[in-house]
Amino acid sequence: MKELMLTQAENQAFDEEMERDPDVFILGEDIGLYWGGPFGQFRGLIEKYGPKRVRETPISEKAILGGAIGAAAAGMRPCAAMMFVDFLGCAFDEMINQLQMRYMFGGKIKLPLTIVANIGAGFSTAAQHSKSMLGLLMGVTGLKIVVPSNPYDAKGLLKSSIRDDNPVLFLSHKKLTPITQQIPDEEYLIPLGKADVKREGNDVTVVATAYMVQVALSAATKLQEEGISVEVVDPRCLIPLDKETILGSVEKTGRIVTVSEDPKTCSAAALIAAMVAEEGFDFLDAPIKVVSCPATPVPFSPALESYYVPDEENIIQAIKEII
Repeated sequence: MKELMLTQAENQAFDEEMERDPDVFILGEDIGLYWGGPFGQFRGLIEKYGPKRVRETPISEKAILGGAIGAAAAGMRPCAAMMFVDFLGCAFDEMINQLQMRYMFGGKIKLPLTIVANIGAGFSTAAQHSKSMLGLLMGVTGLKIVVPSNPYDAKGLLKSSIRDDNPVLFLSHKKLTPITQQIPDEEYLIPLGKADVKREGNDVTVVATAYMVQVALSAATKLQEEGISVEVVDPRCLIPLDKETILGSVEKTGRIVTVSEDPKTCSAAALIAAMVAEEGFDFLDAPIKVVSCPATPVPFSPALESYYVPDEENIIQAIKEII
């Protein structure tokens, strides 16, 4: 076992998969000798595997994702490093039109492509470097979406993403970077589409994503002191979504609060809430509560940004309204 940060766990995953499969390669900006990625997740890989498998690109997200899609269609297994999820807007034609290639060709080709990007606010990097866009991206058909909440999950999910024969969007929240966790020396994989109950509880279910899982766990600890038992469910993947685990938790508790760091309209939290309302209505003893962000771009101001991002008190208030 080693105590690793999230980006170090991701680095291990890339290293192991590149060593295992010569078709795996990474392309993107600032991933080579000087930076090794914006948070160091690719550090040391270019020295080990060379510039053909860790390919520095021009500052063109359209070229990065377009090149990766072409390489995947031709039989390679690329990882497209998009830096921040906000920049996917520069390659949205590739996202919403070209990633459907496997469907358009009747399944005759595979598209084993992993898109990696950082999400989330909390560093005063303003509206163009702080988005999460989870709900928006869930609307991109044919795309799997992975959102880990800790280093252990990140490594296992990333390895499964790279091995998947479909396009996978792997999103790492920036505020998870300093969190450390024990990572086994032996290889392990976490299947895509399988949620995890991070904390057992009886009174209310909280379904949270990415860094919001850590916020929800903290809120649950505080509420335990008041005699309120909170179950925290981490979907880990938004697409495919593990409905069975979520609905099973709601059946047990009778109440649910959904939490995600994106504006409520078309947010991941709202979409999960809609699924529960449609498929688990008979389990509910109280209205569903959605905790998300205001319908504005992410502010630069630290004070406004702190107000913008859901916190423990927002979750606690929502829970108390339905208990």
